[in-house]
Amino acid sequence: QVRLVESGGGLVQAGGSLRLSCAAPGSIFSTNAMGWYRQAPGKPRQLIATITAAGSTNYADSVKGRFTISRDNAKNTMYLQMNSLKPEDTAVYYCAASKYRVIAGTLYWGQGTQITVSS
Repeated sequence: QVRLVESGGGLVQAGGSLRLSCAAPGSIFSTNAMGWYRQAPGKPRQLIATITAAGSTNYADSVKGRFTISRDNAKNTMYLQMNSLKPEDTAVYYCAASKYRVIAGTLYWGQGTQITVSS
């Protein structure tokens, strides 16, 4: 069973910053795409950022320019640096790992971490 472990959530004021981490098994991390999703209350889970094993990134328009996804291959860890946070960023954030070189098909999930941005 593949286990992804997230850390770094919490409460922050609007305009502040947070960094999320996601540790994954090396067998997955070294070759496969990974990403960050979020789910706000009453809304579907939304893909907000992806990164391939080679380091290519993509972002949803809602976070582009404010969030940065990155990975440390030596630590098998992915990060999401979140700056200029807004109240509408409040959600449970999930990291995900693909079985492929792109985000597709059945994913492996982290446990989720709550981010609350106060106005």
